[in-house]
Amino acid sequence: MQNTSKQYDAVISLCRDLFNKKMKDYGSAWRILRLPSLTDQIFIKAQRTRSLQQNDVRKVDEDEVSEFIGIVNYCIMALIQLDKGVAEQPDLTVEEATKLYDEKVAITKQLMQDKNHDYGEAWRDMRVSSLTDLILQKLLRVKQIEDNSGKTIVSEGIDANYQDMVNYAVFALIHLNN
Repeated sequence: MQNTSKQYDAVISLCRDLFNKKMKDYGSAWRILRLPSLTDQIFIKAQRTRSLQQNDVRKVDEDEVSEFIGIVNYCIMALIQLDKGVAEQPDLTVEEATKLYDEKVAITKQLMQDKNHDYGEAWRDMRVSSLTDLILQKLLRVKQIEDNSGKTIVSEGIDANYQDMVNYAVFALIHLNN
């Protein structure tokens, strides 16, 4: 499991670096996005990933790696939005956003470690395409919860689904890097 922790950190470092560069380019314009908008952005990235996995021809020069990085970053943004609420204007500096990013990643990584312990790192035997499908399934769950105004009867909330998507995307990136 020690190797998983190091691999996880390396993937998150890559994602965080892109997040910070985009924060420097665009500021925190993403803070105006409502949760369903973020969910839809993640859905677009997951659908494109599935399409890339199924189709031989690519007309846009981006691969699965960039899409999974986008899934990680949009999910972290969504987790931040869940806590802070939607802003009317960009309201975070790069430093503030990075601090929030790191806090959300730490919680999400701990969840991964707990589940990894219980599941025995089963994800290592999974295909990247299966991880993509699980992300899409989580997205459909989130959309249903959003359509239910955030209410669930027996199911985990939206935050747990976003965290699972981060972890599945990180696992996919670990697989793709090997």
